[in-house]
Amino acid sequence: MAAMMVMASYRLTGGLLGTALLLSLLPVTGWGLTSDHSQPINIEADRATLNEKTGNSVYEGNVYLQQGTLVLQGSKMTVQLNDNTIDTLVLTGDPATYRQRPDGKESDQHAEAGRIEFHAKEDRIILLENARVWQSGDEEFRSDRIVFDLKSNTVNAGSNKPGDRVHIILQPGSKQNKLPVPP
Repeated sequence: MAAMMVMASYRLTGGLLGTALLLSLLPVTGWGLTSDHSQPINIEADRATLNEKTGNSVYEGNVYLQQGTLVLQGSKMTVQLNDNTIDTLVLTGDPATYRQRPDGKESDQHAEAGRIEFHAKEDRIILLENARVWQSGDEEFRSDRIVFDLKSNTVNAGSNKPGDRVHIILQPGSKQNKLPVPP
């Protein structure tokens, strides 16, 4: 797979610099190591289209983003800026994945879904299509739709589709017997 990836290399100026810098400030990274924010961002994809005028960046084919312990992978990532601020970030794949090491933890936080959306104005992360969140291999949270409201620190899962059920697995004797922390 690495041989197929092409580094999206370009000289960062104007809005493109803003894209790279703002990716490092995503709340998605807020649960990771504090040092992740000061690490360089590496984005790899088979193709990249960057439009400074519209603020839209599209990365396609074997998308890989890493900043410190934060790793995002998928088949397509779209970043939309508004006034040099991230408006939305959408990562799709089969599945799209998120991984990051939280401060003070010995294991990584993981999430996967067919579609991972970050909506900055609403401070909301939405996982769609076979969404799954876990921190250790034995405890997890699954649903076809999981919404994390970062402002209120709440989780809403499930949908009105017949047969769509929320699945939560907690192991007896776990330290806090609570739901996994959102990505």
